[in-house]
Amino acid sequence: MYDRDAWLGLTLVSGIGDGAQRKLLGAFGSPEAVLAASRSQLAPHLSAKQIDALQAGPDPGLLAQTLSWLDEPGHHLVTWLDEDYPAQLREMADPPVLVYAKGRREMLGQNCLAIVGSRNATPQGEANAEAFAQILSEAGITIVSGLALGIDAAAHRGGLKGAGSTIAVVGTGLDRVYPARNRALAHEIAEKGLLLSEFPLGTISAPGHFPKRNRIISGLSHAVLVVEAALNSGSLITARLALEQGREVMAIPGSIHSPLSKGCHALIKQGAKLVESAQDIAEELAWPAMPPSVALAGPGTDGTAPLLQHLGFDPVSLDQLSERCGLTVEALSAKLLTLELEGLVTQLPGGRYQRLV
Repeated sequence: MYDRDAWLGLTLVSGIGDGAQRKLLGAFGSPEAVLAASRSQLAPHLSAKQIDALQAGPDPGLLAQTLSWLDEPGHHLVTWLDEDYPAQLREMADPPVLVYAKGRREMLGQNCLAIVGSRNATPQGEANAEAFAQILSEAGITIVSGLALGIDAAAHRGGLKGAGSTIAVVGTGLDRVYPARNRALAHEIAEKGLLLSEFPLGTISAPGHFPKRNRIISGLSHAVLVVEAALNSGSLITARLALEQGREVMAIPGSIHSPLSKGCHALIKQGAKLVESAQDIAEELAWPAMPPSVALAGPGTDGTAPLLQHLGFDPVSLDQLSERCGLTVEALSAKLLTLELEGLVTQLPGGRYQRLV
């Protein structure tokens, strides 16, 4: 058997999860040795049903599909016995036995920072994530995230703009893209960065896959930066996993009135580093000095119109704004519409407005 055939012969078998796979590899040393073992040798490690499944082998169609996929340029199988298996992942209590990779495999050895946050991010949150990611990537840091909508996608876009590029860890097989709206982004990452998954080809999106994916996002990284997160956000799961793995957790603060700031504020209260610039991250991780961060500023901060100054950075109603600036509600509505079209202001539920820059 070729090595990859042995790895697939072990890992594509239904009913033998990654925990059992790690146990077998620990006992026998290699997938070839596992597959050559007798029933009596396997009995201390597997149930009778699992031994039957192992000896029957994986589904022939899935095996053929996977081997064909691996024959394509830029497609890789990275096993924990390979020299370039990420050292950061080896430190985990539950590392994946192997990962499927699509793109620049050499990126697995680079310094990584995870940037995660809400799928329903605000425009300012996405701008922050993209700007931070770009600055860090331009300094040679690889940005890791999960290819979700919102903050994840913005972080990947920023990472792609620098030399560090980006790694997307997904919760499906690499022959699928989820969510479909990120298909073009996924293709760009496959070309300029790296897509990773521990799930076999054909695996569809399922709720239980994302916590597993999140442990790899944090595991690959030296630290996790949470940009926007509600109190029930999956990003807080990634932050918790990062702490369990001994990684640094950082968070960007926001408005006390925004639900998407409450998760970040909770992390900061619990000891996460408050981040206002890329330099804050560099200092915490003893990385090279970063250029000044513009992530929390954005276009138009200097010399903003008086109306933006009256708006402040917290949500405000039309009546409150009218009292501040002395304009009628009708006049304000027209001006606010212009600012919305310019991407400087957004309207929130309940008829309130918030400045974005």
